[in-house]
Amino acid sequence: MAEGTIPEDVRRFLLLSIPSVPHLEAMLLLRSAPNYAWPAPGAAVRLYIPEKIAAEVLEDLRSAGILAAGEDPGTYRYAPAPELAGIVDRAAEAYARDLVGVSDLIHSRTGRKAQVFADAFKIRKDS
Repeated sequence: MAEGTIPEDVRRFLLLSIPSVPHLEAMLLLRSAPNYAWPAPGAAVRLYIPEKIAAEVLEDLRSAGILAAGEDPGTYRYAPAPELAGIVDRAAEAYARDLVGVSDLIHSRTGRKAQVFADAFKIRKDS
């Protein structure tokens, strides 16, 4: 997938709903086993992130309507809201075709936020 070929609806979804690559990877992990209720420790091992971060990521995705709480406390399963199922599938396809492009897109979001934060501390001549 050449740069700029991530479908616009997928770009919008990624920029508005997926704050980091670990969020995307967690979404795809749970999507790959929709009948399994993932505990945060198990997801953390598979995602190579600390357990606390995995728990936060899973909860963020649950709040976004992509995951649901499992029957056992502290577990999550893939259960996107009906209006999100198609776009999640298209995001997974885009990531499979263009891992670097999708990752760069997600990173560009955090890079812009960091730049806005840094700009707030710049000393300006007109101040």
